[in-house]
Amino acid sequence: MKHFLVIGGSSGIGKIITQKLVEAGHQVSATFKNNAPEEYSEALTWFRWDAEEEFPTAKLPEKLDGYVYCPGTIHLKPFARADLTDFEKDFKIQVLGVVRSLQASLPSLKKSGKASIVLFSTVAVQTGFPFHSIVSASKGAIEGLARALAAELAPGIRVNVIAPSLTDTPLAAKLLNSEEKRIASAERHPLRRTGLAEDQANAAVFLLSDESSWITGQVMHVDGGLSSLKI
Repeated sequence: MKHFLVIGGSSGIGKIITQKLVEAGHQVSATFKNNAPEEYSEALTWFRWDAEEEFPTAKLPEKLDGYVYCPGTIHLKPFARADLTDFEKDFKIQVLGVVRSLQASLPSLKKSGKASIVLFSTVAVQTGFPFHSIVSASKGAIEGLARALAAELAPGIRVNVIAPSLTDTPLAAKLLNSEEKRIASAERHPLRRTGLAEDQANAAVFLLSDESSWITGQVMHVDGGLSSLKI
């Protein structure tokens, strides 16, 4: 049995990751931001944390075998209409939140000897989409951070990134809130459907597991073929 930390484990992709890890027999510590989840068990411990606050290091177990950071934003607008506050707010959640929680978790991760860190980016970083400058700036930083940490923390800790396309989660609700939007989203992808939270969670659980023990410093595109295929 391993012990994993899921930052943002109460909703969307993080919720499915948490469920899958518990179902696999692991111990999970997970954070929530607003409403405390009702799912408690001997294998699952919750604590509150906002990505813009100091991290409660005392809540961490002595040893961690894996860490995954799920909080994110989808803040889309034309670059000409974006102000510095938009970029700063996004960066605080998507990048500084990782830095705060990961620096706090690092001593526990190092005690594992073969821990895995999983971060999330977006297909927009390496593909490029209009109106995505805010999120792409933050997630581009995440990809750079992950590669640097993969080199710095090897061989005892692996670091990888998942880069999804649009995924059907509460975060993306406004982009998928009509049948027309859902059809248009599906048609943009070579596999002709919008991603599910489970698609991303399956990839994250794989990267956290020993089955991916020779994979580090990589960006895995779980995007229905959007980033690499033109059909």
